[in-house]
Amino acid sequence: MTLSENSFDYVIVGAGSAGAVLAARLTEDPSVRVLLLEAGGGGDDWLIRMPLGFLKALFKPGYTWPYWTEPEPHMNNRKLILPRGRLLGGSSSINGMVFMRGHSADFDRWAQMGCKGWSYADVLPYFRKMERSWRGASDLHGDDGPLSVTPNATKWLLHDELMAAARNAGFPITDDIHDGDEEGVGRIELTIDKNGRRASTYAAYLKPAMSRPNLTVLTNAMTQRVLTEGKRATGVEYRHDGQLKTALARREVILSGGTYNSPQLLMLSGIGPAAHLREMDIPVVHDLPGVGENLSEHPRTPVLFEAAPVTFVNELRFDKATLSVLRWYFLGTGPFARQVNSANPVLRTDPRLVQPDIQLWCNPVTLDAHLWFPGIKKRPPHKLTADVILLHPESRGRVFLKSPKADDHVGIFLNLFSAPADFATARAGIRIARKIYATSPQAEITGKEISPGAHINSDEALDEHIRATSTTTQHPLGTCRMGAGPMAVVDPQLRVIGMEGLRVIDASVMPDETGGNINAPTIMIAERAADIIKGKVLPADEPRHQGEEAA
Repeated sequence: MTLSENSFDYVIVGAGSAGAVLAARLTEDPSVRVLLLEAGGGGDDWLIRMPLGFLKALFKPGYTWPYWTEPEPHMNNRKLILPRGRLLGGSSSINGMVFMRGHSADFDRWAQMGCKGWSYADVLPYFRKMERSWRGASDLHGDDGPLSVTPNATKWLLHDELMAAARNAGFPITDDIHDGDEEGVGRIELTIDKNGRRASTYAAYLKPAMSRPNLTVLTNAMTQRVLTEGKRATGVEYRHDGQLKTALARREVILSGGTYNSPQLLMLSGIGPAAHLREMDIPVVHDLPGVGENLSEHPRTPVLFEAAPVTFVNELRFDKATLSVLRWYFLGTGPFARQVNSANPVLRTDPRLVQPDIQLWCNPVTLDAHLWFPGIKKRPPHKLTADVILLHPESRGRVFLKSPKADDHVGIFLNLFSAPADFATARAGIRIARKIYATSPQAEITGKEISPGAHINSDEALDEHIRATSTTTQHPLGTCRMGAGPMAVVDPQLRVIGMEGLRVIDASVMPDETGGNINAPTIMIAERAADIIKGKVLPADEPRHQGEEAA
């Protein structure tokens, strides 16, 4: 590239859930020139586009950063696998496609933590703007946004039995988890379009924008560092086609690499905790102690039952699965055009709580189930999962450099279950899952409890189960926290504090967990951030929950 060719208004690093949205929205102005750098490849493979393909795509090396945690001291020193999307669309191209905004009180709490402009009333217009909901337009939902949101199928998934059992067990039922009390058991919503294809941010936002002459997208481009002059970001250095190259940013550099990669790139560029940077022999450009801190993740504790021979395993018989793939490909329908979630319980373990603190991951199949055929490959056992997800864990970890090289992975210390309260929440969630699955009509399908096992009842025994088996939901956030105070990394406009021409826009800026899957809130952040950059933020709604105290 010549000097003019390698100069852009905005250079965005990372084409994931946030970066793809930003590139599409900023280039709506034809006078704005944008470079989008993605370390991975394209997002068009059939395994990505077919919704049920996520069961394989999530762990396929060609699609992911193969991250692992450091030994987790409160989980028997186990290392946990942490696959993150490394392709156009990022993790939105490999995730389970669950659409959840979180609870309204989550965003009001953000505002109380110094994130002015990010209350529920502020962000609701952006949830509507991004959404093309099957529900149609309303004060809660949008129907003309880029992101298709559709309900999951109920056939093949034992949905009705689970819903009836939850009702019979005394738990609330909801038609829309984003309305009313924002609590209950209901049908899960998914980012899948009307043709049965995954609606990643690549498919929904970026791909339609890639024909614009003012947008340049480079795949397999590994950013090495942010270039700075004094306290101003001027561009980035990246490796592409085996060569080290430079791209200059006339206005801003925007980091959208995600919760692990964005703090890594800041630190590689000399922006972060000064003592740690010196330890890595990286010259300090700006001492910002919060970079890499405040790492949060939704932990997931397995609850597993044997089941009657009516589970989704029947759909994995090779001949039926082949027909299902063809049905998906040509018609966009059938069991492989959806997800395998039975229902989505979002509940309180204590009625005194202001908002739900657990979610159950209810599926009529396990992630390790495989294709089978009589006489050739043995059928997987029929099982039901009801894993307990902690929506608001207190435990916090950190991301840190293990090397001053961009190609080397960061250290990831989740520190899960370091807070005793998280054990108590997980125990209560296990007991709720047991109650629902032991209630008719679900009880007629539920077999013996496999994990933790019906004999595991005491707090001490359940805690050992939690330590030995818990994993994550792949919802990391918080390492470039937005807000105020000495540990904040970005301000409410998502500008890196103490720097000019540099923003972070991705899940790393969330100050704490939202009460649900985080892909939708990440997209909302990018939508609102694009308008902040353009200087035309949508007006806030009238507050819907006046007088309600945030959790």
